[in-house]
Amino acid sequence: MQPRNMSMRGVVDLGAVKAAADNAAKRAAAPAGKPAAGSGGQRVVIDVTEATFETDVLALSQQAPVVIDFWAEWCQPCKQLSPLLERLAEEYAGRFVLAKIDVDANPRLAQEFGIQGIPAVMAVLGGQLAPLFQGVVPEQQARQVLDQLVQLGEERFGLTGVVVDGAPAEAAEVEEEEPAGDPLLTAADDALEAGDLDGAAQAFRNVLSDHPAHVEAKLGLINTELLLRTRGVDAEKARAEAAAQPDDVAAQTLAADLDILDGLADEAFARLVETVRRTSGDERNKARLHLLELFEIVGAEDPRVPKARMALAGVLF
Repeated sequence: MQPRNMSMRGVVDLGAVKAAADNAAKRAAAPAGKPAAGSGGQRVVIDVTEATFETDVLALSQQAPVVIDFWAEWCQPCKQLSPLLERLAEEYAGRFVLAKIDVDANPRLAQEFGIQGIPAVMAVLGGQLAPLFQGVVPEQQARQVLDQLVQLGEERFGLTGVVVDGAPAEAAEVEEEEPAGDPLLTAADDALEAGDLDGAAQAFRNVLSDHPAHVEAKLGLINTELLLRTRGVDAEKARAEAAAQPDDVAAQTLAADLDILDGLADEAFARLVETVRRTSGDERNKARLHLLELFEIVGAEDPRVPKARMALAGVLF
C-alpha cells in the first residue's frame, strides 16, 4: 500500500475514545523504551503496551507526532521496516516519537486500530489518528511521509517536538530563552489591560497566524473567547434556561462557561457530559468539543479534568 497524503480528512479523535488528558505529556512518566543517544530527555523510540498507551502515545502526541509501528517477532517484513523507522526517529531528533506495539502482546490495541496485516504504521497527532502506510516502503518514501507528518503537526496542531538529551528537538536552531515579557503578546496584553476583549482576541489570533505553536497565545485566546461569550450575560437567567432546556446545547454550553468563571469546574464538566449523553450528531459533537476546550482552560494538571474525561468516554462508548 502506498503512503497516503497526509490530511485531516477522516482523522479519528482518539482523545475522546481513550479519554487522554490534553497536554499531559509534561507530567507523563518517562517511557521505558530504547533511548536516543545520550542519557537525558525523552526517548525517541519506545515500546508501548495497553497499560502505557494513554501516556506514551496519546499524552505525548500533544508535544510531537507519535508514529506507531505495529509489528511482531515472527514478521519478516517487520525486521526490515522497524530498524529503518528507528534510525529515522533518531535522526529526526524529537520531531516525532516512534512507538512500537507488539501485536501479539497487545492484541486489543491491534483490534482497536483495525490492524489486518503487519507491518502497519499509523500516527497520532494531538490525540488524533492518521494512517501512514502498510508493508515495507523505501527509505525515501518513508522520509517523504514523515516530513509531511512533521509539517502537519507543526501547522495544524502546533506540535514543536520533544526534548531529547536535554536539548530542544531541533538543537541546531535553539533560540535564546525569551524574556519574561513576550513581545509577541504585547498587543494582546495592552488590549486586555484596556478592557478591549475583541482587540485582545484578534491580537492573539494574529500571533497564532504566524506562530501556530505559541502556547501562551492559544491559552490567551481561549480564555478571552470565554470572556467574550459570557460578556453581559445574566447568569441567573442563563442557568434557568439551561435547567428548562436540558437538550439545548447552546444553553448548556453557556451555562457551563458561567460555571467555569465561577470556579465550578465540576459542575461545568458534569453539565456537558450529560449534554453529550442526551444529544447526537452535530449537536453532540458541539457539546463534546466545547467540553474539550473547557478542559484546556482548566488545565490537564487539575485532577477534575481526567475524572471528567473518563466520564465523557463512558457516555461516548
